[in-house]
Amino acid sequence: MRGGPGTGKTMLGMHFLTAGAEAGEKVLFITLGETESQLRENAEAAGFDVSGIDFLDLSPTSEFFSEMESYDIFSPAEVERDPTTQKIIETVKEVNPARVFIDSMTQFKYLTTDNFQFRKQVLSFMRFLGEKNATVIFTSEGSAEAPDDDLQFLADGIVHLEFTGGSRIVRVSKFRGADFAGGEHNMRISGKGVTVYPNLVPEANVRKFEFESISSGVPELDELLNGGLERGTITIVTGPSGSGKTTLGIQFMKEAAGRGEKSVVYSFEENKETLVGRCEAISIPIRQMLEKQSLSVFNIEPLKYSPGEFACMVRRDVEEKDASIVMIDSIDGYSVALGGAELTSHIHALTKYLANMGVTVLLVNEVEYITGQFRATEVGISYIADNVVFLRLLEIKGEIRKAIGVLKKRLSGFENTLRELEITRYGIKVGKPMTNLRGILSGTPTFRDDSDKE
Repeated sequence: MRGGPGTGKTMLGMHFLTAGAEAGEKVLFITLGETESQLRENAEAAGFDVSGIDFLDLSPTSEFFSEMESYDIFSPAEVERDPTTQKIIETVKEVNPARVFIDSMTQFKYLTTDNFQFRKQVLSFMRFLGEKNATVIFTSEGSAEAPDDDLQFLADGIVHLEFTGGSRIVRVSKFRGADFAGGEHNMRISGKGVTVYPNLVPEANVRKFEFESISSGVPELDELLNGGLERGTITIVTGPSGSGKTTLGIQFMKEAAGRGEKSVVYSFEENKETLVGRCEAISIPIRQMLEKQSLSVFNIEPLKYSPGEFACMVRRDVEEKDASIVMIDSIDGYSVALGGAELTSHIHALTKYLANMGVTVLLVNEVEYITGQFRATEVGISYIADNVVFLRLLEIKGEIRKAIGVLKKRLSGFENTLRELEITRYGIKVGKPMTNLRGILSGTPTFRDDSDKE
């Protein structure tokens, strides 16, 4: 394992050793930096049981400094190497460990006179442990001043740990004799140790489901959608702020609750209490849905969760709670959670996984404009959508009105007209097709004259 200070190398080593100890194996921790007492204290604070771990403490003692030992004839490396090597040999023979963790191998470099001797010594050391049938993990702190390329060549596997931009990343670049999941995977260090969140692989997660359309419960809206939204499809609901995107998604979830299905909302922007208040004001019984657990609402702080951690949360709700509809509100909030990472690949993997599991996905996309030039999305992800439903704010005779239309529906036809959308105290109301207006997509429509009609 290689990485800078604070990236979690020692903690991952603790996981490796405690797992062996729990399986009844003999395990050995060889430390050349921190003292045994420090390691035990830190491990116990993180919840590790270190009672089954043997330690070989080769860190410098305080006496080394106070006695100010000098080496007048031989170099310090030559004087220190033999006693250190002897201690390791004696301890390995005594413990006979099945697992060995060395923290860190970089320190051995200071016990040799040159790079050739270091490489030769490390290779000999690895063979010695291999002949004892021990599985070895060692840490390295490679840098521009002290590169560790030689150690990377000698190792059978390389795990990179990084901590940049507030996110912890684990990446495997080599694992001799076996395949591995490539790419960068999110990692979190907590009071329970290290948790790794592997990237989602959509094709590895497929569940059989019945292909059918799910109704919104609003007949006019279902007419617009040619019966509703199909299971296992991805729908982008796009429009400006205040146009009713979230309410439209909750309407589908209300109807699903009546069928005994479960839905989940991940809100990156609006808090749960505000959402509940808004829905109750338009006669959507969201509180009752929450109490019966037919609906779950999670407030997601984008700066708290990494993309991998969020994907793990979604996967748990789908596979353990059997959610059939998932709404992410909104794409902009989700992009903040990526911390600068590329949006398209992450949201592609997450939504394709959900679709493969038969989940109906609703992605709320907020566009910056109020009126003017029409654009479905501003982040270039419309290609992943099976359906695109758009909402517009219109100015008609001095009033702000709403319109709803369908831009894309991959699995069936759809109504090509736009309809007026109203959000009333009695719920969502969708009107008849607005055939008497033109220029609707501009946001400032005009009425058609009779002479325009064919």
